[in-house]
Amino acid sequence: MDQTSTMDKLISLCKRRGFIFPSAEKYGGLQGFWDFGPLGVELKNNIKKAWWKRFVQQRDDVVGLDSAIITNSAVWQKSGHIEGFSDKLIECKNCNRRFKESDFAAADGAATLACPYCNSKNFSPARDFNTMLRTYIGPVEESSAVAYLRPETAQNIFVDFDTVRQALRLKLPFGIAQIGKAFRNEITPGNFIFRSREFEMMELEYFIHPKDDGTWFKKWVEESYQWFLDLGLKKENLRKYEQKEEELAHYAKETIDIEYKFGFEKGWAELMGIANRTDFDLKAHGFMYKDDVAKSEFVPFVIEPSAGVDRAALAFLLDAYDEVKGGRTTTTESNKEVETVLRLHKDLAPYKAAVLPLSKKEQLSGPAKELYHELKKHFMVDYDDVASIGRRYRRQDEIGTPYCITVDFDSLEDKKVTVRDRDTMKQERVAIAEITAYLGERFR
Repeated sequence: MDQTSTMDKLISLCKRRGFIFPSAEKYGGLQGFWDFGPLGVELKNNIKKAWWKRFVQQRDDVVGLDSAIITNSAVWQKSGHIEGFSDKLIECKNCNRRFKESDFAAADGAATLACPYCNSKNFSPARDFNTMLRTYIGPVEESSAVAYLRPETAQNIFVDFDTVRQALRLKLPFGIAQIGKAFRNEITPGNFIFRSREFEMMELEYFIHPKDDGTWFKKWVEESYQWFLDLGLKKENLRKYEQKEEELAHYAKETIDIEYKFGFEKGWAELMGIANRTDFDLKAHGFMYKDDVAKSEFVPFVIEPSAGVDRAALAFLLDAYDEVKGGRTTTTESNKEVETVLRLHKDLAPYKAAVLPLSKKEQLSGPAKELYHELKKHFMVDYDDVASIGRRYRRQDEIGTPYCITVDFDSLEDKKVTVRDRDTMKQERVAIAEITAYLGERFR
């Protein structure tokens, strides 16, 4: 399926079914800001939960942190962000709109693309534009009270390096992980939630001896790449891209991006970056590490796997989006329809199951609601009793629910329900008393 066409359909689905929609749309929205609805927030939480489980909970050498969004401006001065965290900005002299210079270089570098608003090719010379969002601390907007919303979560980890290390008596190699909001005053936000001004990051700073940087860099690239595969992304839509020297950030010795075939821009775009930040950050903040065994002092190197939750959500949604022409239900009403199925990995699906009474009659709705409330103690579960059973199946397929549980009139006699698998379409009768264990086995 063409990714551009899929993106348009996905954006429509996300708004219609409560995944993602523009923030403050009632007032025209605000470019680069999005709200995650009831299903979107579940998807995001499941992505974060899966990342934390793999890279913090299941490891002996990584601990967590939750630091402040706004911190002392000296942090950004020392890290080089105030001086170097910028994009090249150009302005159309005809309509005065501003853009990233890199977005207007033709593929062969031989020409300049036209302004998408007025078709002019008359641009101002490029100038640096700091992309950090500025705010003020205190009641008066004085220059001494200037602060910044963090553009990354990494610097807080570096500043807290010694405090965390001493509190938990950590020895190299070890990592500190954090999931949190970050903000960048992007010149040209766009492509749905791919490039936003407010977003969430999953970052891990892994501190090592400088002599081991090559080994650990390769390990983190492979582990990060495998995580996306394990959560269902198709291998043909993922690749590793090694940044050229001129593309590297000011702090990086080496960076490999895990790219996803989003379909926009050049087809492939960054999903996650793994960088060898060397000792740049700890040295900038004045930290040393004392090796008690070797009796030596040095500044550790850092390997940083960094992923955006929002971009990951977009990739998982695009990859899961599928259309099936009829045949998924036994009802004749669907035979000629194109049915949408979100084949999300079970761990990521917003609802793990949906309870569907075959009839609204009390004799079925009573037991169905009882089962629904029991399952809600353990899983995110939906309840739907509106329209035909076939139409309800399709509604659940469209939002990625792995299992539909139908309570029918036979359930009153045999105390069993029919469980339908989203992907295989297989249906089986399962005892009501065993449903919790049945789902638990599938969501270990």
